[in-house]
Amino acid sequence: MRTPVPRLPSPMPEIEVASSPRRGVPIVVLAYGGDSPVLGPGGSDLSDVWASTVGLTGKAGEVHVAAGHGAGIRWVAGVGDGTAAEWRKAGAALVRAVEARAEADSDAGRRVVRSLQLTLPPDTTSEQISALVLGVSLGGYRYKVSSVEKPRLKSLRLVTDADLQPVVDRALAVALGTTATRDMGNTPSNVKDPAWLASAAVQLAAQLPGLSVEVRDEKWIAAEGFGGLLAVGGGSVSPPRFVELSWRPAKPVGPHLVYVGKGITFDTGGISLKPADGMHLMRTDMCGGASVIAALVTIARLGLPVRVTGLVPLAENHVSGSSYRPGDIVRHYDGQTTEVTNTDAEGRMVLADALGYAVRRLKPGLIVDVATLTGAMKVSLGVRTGGLFASDDALASRIIEAGTRSGESWWRMPLLADLEDEVVSEIADWRQCPPGPGGITAALFLRKFTGGLPWAHLDIAGPARAEKTYDEVVPGATGFSTRTLVELAASYAS
Repeated sequence: MRTPVPRLPSPMPEIEVASSPRRGVPIVVLAYGGDSPVLGPGGSDLSDVWASTVGLTGKAGEVHVAAGHGAGIRWVAGVGDGTAAEWRKAGAALVRAVEARAEADSDAGRRVVRSLQLTLPPDTTSEQISALVLGVSLGGYRYKVSSVEKPRLKSLRLVTDADLQPVVDRALAVALGTTATRDMGNTPSNVKDPAWLASAAVQLAAQLPGLSVEVRDEKWIAAEGFGGLLAVGGGSVSPPRFVELSWRPAKPVGPHLVYVGKGITFDTGGISLKPADGMHLMRTDMCGGASVIAALVTIARLGLPVRVTGLVPLAENHVSGSSYRPGDIVRHYDGQTTEVTNTDAEGRMVLADALGYAVRRLKPGLIVDVATLTGAMKVSLGVRTGGLFASDDALASRIIEAGTRSGESWWRMPLLADLEDEVVSEIADWRQCPPGPGGITAALFLRKFTGGLPWAHLDIAGPARAEKTYDEVVPGATGFSTRTLVELAASYAS
């Protein structure tokens, strides 16, 4: 019997825009850093009373609660210097503080606050409100298989005369996609085999007109010659799957985009076995694939007029008598061959098949692959920045800008020409895991399967999962790259 898991996607607070406040609902006010006033309902300046009673500074992420300050005010949240990033951080800190207080009140038998309202300053920008909605929606995310449900913030009312509902709706759609990616990443691997993740893609895409999902089984995979996917998945009793999501708007603009995501639902390392420490985190080794699934669903939900296809090769990399071995030679979908040197470098094996399929069958305008690919990139860039490799300067710049707008950080890495020969094999076309800087040689390997098309490789081994809370991120799968993929598509729509 499968372990029960929370429904997909996890719930988020409802956020509505209204022109007037609601009586009896606790009020949140915002404080900027420095000498800017704390404006309460009606424009009243509350700076002195809050500074003297709680030591208010207005720093982003600072949240105070104190009853008895009049006009129903319960919370004050700092937004720092007012940048979008500070508003996102403020929203996340607010929801965490409110839910922590609700849990304490529930345990003590006191009334629990589940709804809040916030009067927005007249000069609030679309970027700020979008960031606030993302922070509130994602900052309180939790994934826990438990019989006890802790109190959550149910709703937030944003009071303003401006027409911000479209901005809020778009931000909620993007937050929902990020949440879905987190849910798929956090689902334990005794539940999340390739068939389960494929069915999750079907479930998420249901009832979105224009978005189709095809799930191919191991027989189709073998008949089509996906040698890398068959090799990696051959050691598991749960056979591989290949998922293709297709968003075809009626009147598309811009190039046909193909997103390819690594979908290893658990990675033991295979015969090149990983150390036991940290192996439990390998349930998140499919976060690139989850990001592609969630991005396609979000693009369809937003109705972006850009044709986008998502390809997700799914497999478990396990150890058994049928596991692939170092020294094996594998033939990929496009006919190129790879000499296996390390079975723990399985991600590039399945991506090579999907990239070749994209080039030969889909003939896109550009390709972007995303994967938790190399520990080397985590060492190079840490856990909050993704590694970006690109064959095209304009595409690299567009991805970095999309990340900036969506609150995700990317750093471009080089595709060094002097390492090209390291990828060449003496007994096959290419060597799977050559010596040298691991993130770069992995990217050079993948480029061999892109057919010379404009291509970018996003290595998210570091930021795809977190061990501690920061900004809108909580421990576990972070959903990193989902928002960038959506914003990238949106950049062509505009």
